[in-house]
Amino acid sequence: MNSAQSWIVVADDTAASGLVDLARSVGDEVVAVVAGRREVASSLASAVDRVLWLGEPDQAPVEAYGPAVAAVVAQATPRTVIGATSPGGRALLGAVAAALRVPVLAGVSALEADGDQVVVTRSVLGGIAEHRTAVQGGTTVVAVDPGGAVAGDGDLAPLEELAVTPLAATVTEVRPAAVAGADLGGARTVVGVGRGLKAREDVALVSDLAAALGGELACSRPLAEGVDWLPKERYIGISGQHIAPDLYLALGISGQLQHMVGVRGAKVIVAVNSDKNAPVFSQCDFGVVGDMYEVVPALTAALGTGS
Repeated sequence: MNSAQSWIVVADDTAASGLVDLARSVGDEVVAVVAGRREVASSLASAVDRVLWLGEPDQAPVEAYGPAVAAVVAQATPRTVIGATSPGGRALLGAVAAALRVPVLAGVSALEADGDQVVVTRSVLGGIAEHRTAVQGGTTVVAVDPGGAVAGDGDLAPLEELAVTPLAATVTEVRPAAVAGADLGGARTVVGVGRGLKAREDVALVSDLAAALGGELACSRPLAEGVDWLPKERYIGISGQHIAPDLYLALGISGQLQHMVGVRGAKVIVAVNSDKNAPVFSQCDFGVVGDMYEVVPALTAALGTGS
């Protein structure tokens, strides 16, 4: 086993900074295996020490390269293999783990080299706790958030093209989702609404405020999976989206742990709730005790006047 190397497996996506950063924390040399377009491989050349590119995919899906990626990694037996939690990343990691006969550890936030073992820190129970696992005697395979586009130091690593044959599969059609997804992860301002909302038609009240703030509309789980007033991609919580905006405005949200886990990355949290004893007030930066049906229109009007 090469204890000095940390490998990353990359699907057809330039977002890989999370993989590179974690690989650097435990490896003296970072090697990238890319099953995607040449531009993806080239984007990594300034951030890693070596790039192995499997050639232009043409119409072959990422999954078709699973066996080839697994064979390349298994032959090198690096100390760690890191992939993304994206669908393509999971497919490649699954093939690698099967070839090495090791598990894939998900929800990883940190890696640490400790002698002959790798200590893995993982988020569990929806992010409310951390679990540390020591892996010894085999390759550590982990799945992490891909992060953003990589930023290198300007020096380009060699790009080696490998002659591989993907499985006989092609992409015949790509259909966009019928409902446009919400970009909560990239929003600087998010307005979330909970069970304080009395009727479906009142969603417009909160939507107007979100628009006035230039932000995205979100909700707690009951509004997405209980009454279906908002689509599931706008639900924030343990099993929903986790966000880190500059401002999160919680309207009529009690502040239970299941929801607040999803917004703990927010820089500033402002809460509006009619119950002065609501748990959200112990977790926000600013709080307003009042009826959201009075506070929200007043805020929207003030923002409109100010513009």
